[in-house]
Amino acid sequence: MSQAWAADVVVVGAGNAAMCAAIAAAEQGSEVIVLEISSEEEKGGNTTYTHGSMRFAYNNGEEVRALLPEMTDEEFSMTDFGDYTKEQFFEDVSRLSNYRTDYDLANILAKESYKVMQWLTSHQVKWIPIYGRQAFKINGIFKFWGGMVLEAVGGGKGLVDALHQEAIRLGVRILYNTSGVKLDIANKRIQGIYIREQKQDAYIQCKSVVLASGGFHANVEMRTKYLGPGWDSVHTRGCKFNTGTGLKMAIDVGARTIGNWSGAHAVGGDRYLPNFKEGFQKLSYPFGILINKEGKRFIDEGEDFRNYTYAKIGKEILKQPGQYAWQVFDTKGKRFLREEYEGRSVSKVVANTLEELVELMGDVDHEGFLTEVENFNKAVMDVPFDPNMLDGKGTEGLRVPKSNWALPINEGPFVAYAIGCGITFTYGGLHITKKAQVLHEDTTPIEGLYAAGEIVGGIYYDNYPGGAGLTSGSVFGKIAGSQAAKYVQAEYQVK
Repeated sequence: MSQAWAADVVVVGAGNAAMCAAIAAAEQGSEVIVLEISSEEEKGGNTTYTHGSMRFAYNNGEEVRALLPEMTDEEFSMTDFGDYTKEQFFEDVSRLSNYRTDYDLANILAKESYKVMQWLTSHQVKWIPIYGRQAFKINGIFKFWGGMVLEAVGGGKGLVDALHQEAIRLGVRILYNTSGVKLDIANKRIQGIYIREQKQDAYIQCKSVVLASGGFHANVEMRTKYLGPGWDSVHTRGCKFNTGTGLKMAIDVGARTIGNWSGAHAVGGDRYLPNFKEGFQKLSYPFGILINKEGKRFIDEGEDFRNYTYAKIGKEILKQPGQYAWQVFDTKGKRFLREEYEGRSVSKVVANTLEELVELMGDVDHEGFLTEVENFNKAVMDVPFDPNMLDGKGTEGLRVPKSNWALPINEGPFVAYAIGCGITFTYGGLHITKKAQVLHEDTTPIEGLYAAGEIVGGIYYDNYPGGAGLTSGSVFGKIAGSQAAKYVQAEYQVK
């Protein structure tokens, strides 16, 4: 052992959930050490790779504006934030998980979401409205949809930087290139944690540990073991360090697991982009059609707002022949493509006719494709199109319907994007209480051990509402850090 450290609270991880825990513990007066396995340049886990979008409950636009001190009256007058109540948030999490979510945790998530946004704002996190991706300008007004309206300035990286700066201001010590190796527990009570710092083994004596080191999406072996065949070959998004190390440490000391271990957040994105590269996801599919190798549509692209369906699209692509698909748009649909469709590295083909397009696609059945598009176009209902609402502009009589935003694919030039499955994070994880305490296999808490973020299981099953992941990390990170500090204070008083 090269050296020993001492702290009140040790936080494993340095993304959104971890830094919220560190800040909350430091606010309570605890001495906090954060362990970040990556270099300082790569810090932040999966948070860094997000847009920084946060889903939270609010009753009206004024509550949203309260988080935007720099918003002008003119900007506010052209923005319709609508409302998104705690009940709606709770119902979205429950509905998208097929009502298998842990209702206590889902209720806390919805109930505390606005409060945590206020708390983050008080800690120098700045926000901007998500114009363009969550609202389209119609008749001079941006009308937001889908319960997600704000993102951190600078995206996920901006959020990570802001949280790190605030943690440092509060005296938190961050050890980069340092990983947790083993929890030191006696009688189901935290004594410390063994770490590896710059390839040297060390030990931190502490009274509490918060595990916030993500799931196992970047561990090919664990993906295949728990998610099943085919998941070893999918595109790996986000942080390369999320290999389940924190989960294994907890399980090794008897922690109880829960949740959808065979499920994951998996999106559709660029088929040929290397792993861990930004720009993978392609999320404008509601305004076009998805075609498989046989030239057939296989999902309802307009089932719901994009941020309620995108996290399950990857799994559906993985089921298709060859494990790939194509997103196809005509001139009308191309108007609504998000920024990730731009750039030189995007895998796409463009043609003036559908016949030329399918020829360039190469790995799609020609006749099947042309027949499918023809049948789709004939089935589109004569209903007004509105991208800001579930407009009911669907199809009639198709084997696979499209419920909303069904635009005929008939105006060239046409474009098709080669799409594969990409995994973002896993759903199975540690079983925690309402106070973010990690439970032992015997269902009692492991004293001094807490968890937050993607390492926690039981909240999402099969699907999740976009933006809820970061909010969950912040809500339960704040709870975990605060409770860890209170536990430490109680321990000192006992002694």
